[in-house]
Amino acid sequence: MESTFVYTRKRSDFGRQCLFSDEGPKLVENIVPDKTINAEYILKDPVDRSIQMGVMLSEHEANTTRAEYTDRGMNHNEGGWPRDINPLDIEQTTRYRKKVEKDENYIHTMLQLQLAMEHCILQNNAVNIYEEYYSDIEATMPVEHFTAQTVSVYRDICSIKRPITHISWSPDGGQRICVTHCNLEFQRSPPDLSTTSYIWEVENSNKPQMSLRTSVPQVCTEYNPKDQNTLVSGLFSGQVACWDVRRGELPVDVSLSEESHRDPVRNVLWINSKSGTEFFSSSFDGQVKWWDTRKLAAPTDEIVLDMEKVDEQVISRAVGASCLEYEPTIPTRFMVGTENGLVVGCNRKGKLPSEKITARFQAHLGPVYALQRNPGYSKNFLTVGDWTARVWSEDCKESSIIWTSFHRALLTDGAWSPTRHSVFYTTRMDGMLDVWDIIQEQREPSLSIKVCDFQLRCLRVHDQGLLIAVGNHIGTTYLVELSENLTTSQKSEKQQLSNLFERESRREKILEARIREIRLKQKSAKPEDRASKADLSDFEKQPAETATKEFYQVIQKELKAISRADKAEEDEGEGEEGEGASEY
Repeated sequence: MESTFVYTRKRSDFGRQCLFSDEGPKLVENIVPDKTINAEYILKDPVDRSIQMGVMLSEHEANTTRAEYTDRGMNHNEGGWPRDINPLDIEQTTRYRKKVEKDENYIHTMLQLQLAMEHCILQNNAVNIYEEYYSDIEATMPVEHFTAQTVSVYRDICSIKRPITHISWSPDGGQRICVTHCNLEFQRSPPDLSTTSYIWEVENSNKPQMSLRTSVPQVCTEYNPKDQNTLVSGLFSGQVACWDVRRGELPVDVSLSEESHRDPVRNVLWINSKSGTEFFSSSFDGQVKWWDTRKLAAPTDEIVLDMEKVDEQVISRAVGASCLEYEPTIPTRFMVGTENGLVVGCNRKGKLPSEKITARFQAHLGPVYALQRNPGYSKNFLTVGDWTARVWSEDCKESSIIWTSFHRALLTDGAWSPTRHSVFYTTRMDGMLDVWDIIQEQREPSLSIKVCDFQLRCLRVHDQGLLIAVGNHIGTTYLVELSENLTTSQKSEKQQLSNLFERESRREKILEARIREIRLKQKSAKPEDRASKADLSDFEKQPAETATKEFYQVIQKELKAISRADKAEEDEGEGEEGEGASEY
């Protein structure tokens, strides 16, 4: 039922009533044109009209004095000799010169020319307008600011978001990227979590081009550098799988569980082979296995990362592999980053265990998250772990030659620029992407980009160096475009980088030799001498011990300062009470 209310008002309150009726037009006035005035009409073109408060305009003209040029020719012979004197005859020229010097006007003429000549000589000595200053130094390019921008975003289409663990560019010019999603946290994955990874077209960020489906999550997936249709994956179960995108979303072949790794496969890399079907994998179980996609039933070869120098390698003593590095120009050698911060150089063709592990580098305090050789200098490689990134040389095994300062946020991944060899990139847990140019600056990044508000997990640089694919903790991939000056090398940059590596390597070798000498002296010293040398310098002490001692010294100093301040306040309070009592 609707409720209604009627509003009433008197007619007189609306004012006078308007009455309308139909009525024809009324002629008020009719003015007839006067034809006699038409003869007095004068047409003016243009019309001048005067107004008040107009804009005052002024015109000014200026011109420089025109320079007048004239062309004149002159025929001049050597020395201005007369026609009857041969300039090539020494006797004639000498006789004529003596004759001129005996002339009375000769001295006056020379005195007049002397002032002008002396002025020109002094001016030429002060500023030589024809001199080229700094001719031995090459002209340097102007310093340009680095820039970057996010050009595309690829989001995980699953309802439950998963971290990105690996990104791979297709070998057909980078038209597609394969993004692998996996949650590696122990027993943190819900039972209904998706195990699908995706292949995206770079130009289409709305929908993935293809899905890669397995029964267990994929940890890493890598494109075959010689075939854009073939991929290999490392699975969470320790198995490896081979894909052919022309045959669908399911893997073509999967390795047997009993022949595979015992822990999740962290890295897979294709190796340089004639068939183009061989690759190798590493896992947290401390094993490195070689495979052939034509037969994945069993690995073709394997190495156990047992650091003990014994004849037999035992998997129970193996150190877990967190990252893997392979250079195609060195087919039998590779490097492995471990969970305890070691970087191990290995030789596949070694017969004995001591020959298979050729070098060790104590790189970081925690797991090594990234390991890559410099594209232009294979002896130098980059490692990323804990809170810093380091550049190493194979000639210096005890210390890195270049390192960044410790960050507040944990570093997660890093890679060299494939086109500009002095530039590398790192990702951080606070969502920042850092660009480092070690020729220009080594203490601070040349460019820092806030990609997102979540943790960045991995990155992958395009072969041409202009694009970087960055993945975060919630499954979103960002495509970042860099400025051209970050990808184009200058003329002298290669020589500068070579000199930098050689200089830093030489410095570290000198420091290593000095440390060995100090340690040798300590070993050969007597026990009483060792006790007297307890006050060694910070250089000779272990860094961890020195840092611990300094930390406790600062704490003790602060505690003493606080106690002195409290005691001073108490003394002031007692003094005020005593003064009050005496006044009373």
